[in-house]
Amino acid sequence: MSKLYLVPTPIGNLEDITLRAIRILKEADIILAEDTRNTSKLLKHFEIDKKMMSHHQFNEHKVVSGIVETISGGKSIALVSDAGTPAISDPGFLLVRECIKAGIEVECLPGPTAFIPALVNSGLPSDHFVFEGFLPHKKGRQTKLKQLAEQTYTMIFYESPFRLVKTLEQFAEHFGPQRKASISRELTKIHEETQRGSLSELILYYKNKTIKGEIVIIVSGEKL
Repeated sequence: MSKLYLVPTPIGNLEDITLRAIRILKEADIILAEDTRNTSKLLKHFEIDKKMMSHHQFNEHKVVSGIVETISGGKSIALVSDAGTPAISDPGFLLVRECIKAGIEVECLPGPTAFIPALVNSGLPSDHFVFEGFLPHKKGRQTKLKQLAEQTYTMIFYESPFRLVKTLEQFAEHFGPQRKASISRELTKIHEETQRGSLSELILYYKNKTIKGEIVIIVSGEKL
C-alpha cells in the first residue's frame, strides 16, 4: 500500500535500530535520505539494497510535490535522517504536511531520538519539558534567550560542539550562572559522556577541552 513511513535510525549504536525499522526499509520502494552516503553505510550493514533519493533542507521545497505524486501513484516511501527520528531538528515536517493535505497515509515508527535519553539521564525534572532544538544563530537569539529565562519547565537544546562554550556563557548570562544543567554528547557511542552541574561549573569544565560529537544541553527551568 502506498504510504509515507518515517523511520528512525540509530544516533550512534547500530544495535538501537528496531526489527520493524529494518523490515520497512527492506519493503519500501524508495528511501529518502538526508545524506545518501551516510544512509548507504547503514543499509549496507543490514544488507538492504534499495533505491535512494536525497531529501535534505536545501532541496525539500523543490522535491516535495514530486514525492507526493510518487506516493499517490502507488509507491511506498521511507524517510530517514542521518540519525534519530525524521522531522526532529531534521527535514520531514514539510513532506508530512503535504502528504496529509493530499490524503496520503503517514506512519511514524517509534525509535531513537537524542533528547529523550539526555533528558532522563540529566537528573533534572522530566515531567514537564520544552524542546527548543537549535537556537537561532543570530537574528532573534537574544530575544529568545530573554523569553526562556522565565521558562519554568526543563529546557532541551541541541548545539554544535564548536558553539557549546559560547552558548553556555549566554545561558549563564540570561539564566544565572548557578542554574543547573546537564550536557550529553556522543550518546550511545563508545565515548558517550554526560556532565552535570551549574552553568558556571560546566563552562569551566568545557572551556579548555576539545569537544567532539553531537551535543544535547538540558537546563533546569526557573524556580517559582
